[in-house]
Amino acid sequence: MPSTRSNRIKQWDKIEASSLVQLVYVSTLTIASRLNTSIFEDVEVHARDYNEQHGITGTLCYGNGQFLQCIEGEKRHVFALQKRIFADNRHKNVEVLLLQEIDHRSFTDWRMRLLFLERWLWSPATKEQAAQLSPFLPFAPHGWSPDRTGQFLQIIKNFDTPPHIKAAGITYNALGNMFRHIAAPHQAFLIIQGFLSVLLVVALVLLYL
Repeated sequence: MPSTRSNRIKQWDKIEASSLVQLVYVSTLTIASRLNTSIFEDVEVHARDYNEQHGITGTLCYGNGQFLQCIEGEKRHVFALQKRIFADNRHKNVEVLLLQEIDHRSFTDWRMRLLFLERWLWSPATKEQAAQLSPFLPFAPHGWSPDRTGQFLQIIKNFDTPPHIKAAGITYNALGNMFRHIAAPHQAFLIIQGFLSVLLVVALVLLYL
């Protein structure tokens, strides 16, 4: 069940400011943002300094036009970051999937690991390594239960190992290309799809003339 604003506030109120917490939210990238090839690099650069200064770690996943981000750190810092993120107009349909106190972090990299969850951009080696993700693809995390969210995080946190990085044969943390290298192909894919749609319309028009 999607978290309502009042439920999220109640959850936050029950947690001490110094407690270690894990927040997982999902959102949809706006159409304008999908056509902006620099958005992923911007997110990475801005997050890097802030996260290092405030002890924030986690992972950011993107696929099928949707974000899923896991943020870990002290409640006061995670809460402040959540307000900043949720106010960002580059995405919409923000939904909290999971908010809980934790004893230890699942992700330890303050650079906020970026994972691109679209099979058509994966190398054969990456597809083999990521076979466990099949139940979660195509990527549509809105409405996931806490259990399903936890299962997904458990799988992807294990990708942060040398075999997955080396076997993939392409450079991005544990799963694929760095976002700045795949944003352009993503845009190109949209352009090609649009061109093919135009050709289909023209063919149908000619067929019925």
